[in-house]
Amino acid sequence: MRHYFDEDSVYNEEVFNDRFRMSKRLFLKIVADVQEHNNYFAEGMDARGKESFTAIHKCTSAIRQLASGNVPDEYDEYLAMAERTSRETLDHFVTSVCLLYKDEFLRAPTSHDIALLYQAHGSYHGLPGMLGSIDCTHWDWRNCPKQYRGQFHRGDHKYPTIMLEAIASQDRWCWHAFFGVAGSNNDINVLNQSPLFTNEMHGIAPRCPFVVNGRQYKRGYYLADGIYPTWSTFVKAYNHPVDLIDKRFNKLQKAARQDVERFFGTLKGKWRILLRGARAMTREKVARIIYAVIILNNMILKDEGKAISPVHIRDPPVNVNVDPNIISELRDAETHFQLRHDIKMHIEENVEVVLTEAEVEE
Repeated sequence: MRHYFDEDSVYNEEVFNDRFRMSKRLFLKIVADVQEHNNYFAEGMDARGKESFTAIHKCTSAIRQLASGNVPDEYDEYLAMAERTSRETLDHFVTSVCLLYKDEFLRAPTSHDIALLYQAHGSYHGLPGMLGSIDCTHWDWRNCPKQYRGQFHRGDHKYPTIMLEAIASQDRWCWHAFFGVAGSNNDINVLNQSPLFTNEMHGIAPRCPFVVNGRQYKRGYYLADGIYPTWSTFVKAYNHPVDLIDKRFNKLQKAARQDVERFFGTLKGKWRILLRGARAMTREKVARIIYAVIILNNMILKDEGKAISPVHIRDPPVNVNVDPNIISELRDAETHFQLRHDIKMHIEENVEVVLTEAEVEE
């Protein structure tokens, strides 16, 4: 308390932000929320009849484990908290964060969010109708049970891994996260199991058409790399660009698609537990850690005023109208190629993309 939370604390706000990965204001809000939500963080007497750890004490232990990735007893000398208590604290903390904040900070974009995403990506990248970029990453599962190792291990990784599919916008806000597929799969296998288009399939997705090159499209799209299928909801680069227009499009598409790569880099750099192998023995516990740090990432963006859409405005209830042709619409290759062509022509007319001599020759 003397170091960080008293009025004349030893360390200032900048040091606090560096070590806790967030502002003191946001940290204290989370402490108050989890204390009210989960009795584990309530102050009281332990089994020995002595005062238990405070909520600030326990949340500090959990945040330090997430931020550093160190073993649970790393801070035993500083926090005077046993290894078992530290593990329990982390599990209760990430569970509470997921339950409290997932509806707001791990939400699919509403019509209000989509309008702001269209505007931001059109202004920043010059790509109308862009919702974000999609990709997958792996997290090592060091304590994977032996009976699962063959299923979760792939030749290009040293340890068994679990895959995360994510969609991020230019501000590095995560709009979709799907975690839990065995690391032996590829991105298409993950997509086929993902709930990404569940709302569209059920007819409850917000209707947000956009116009590009004089043509209207029903829904926005995600930038993807070459492994993803030629669906109407994905925009990929040309495999073999022929003319300068194709090359300019490829350069802009690949540059904008780095949004999701920067999100992965920010997530792993800020929460270094993702750089260490997962120690939990079950996928459920590993998943709670992943979802918790993604939620915290979005909360920090909102707290710092960097989010494209910081306010969660829910869509009004809609009449469910399931289109029997929705699957063919989502997976329509002709729409994919037409959309890519229209975006390419829009870039050629409205966005300046400069190619180097090497890129022109290539």
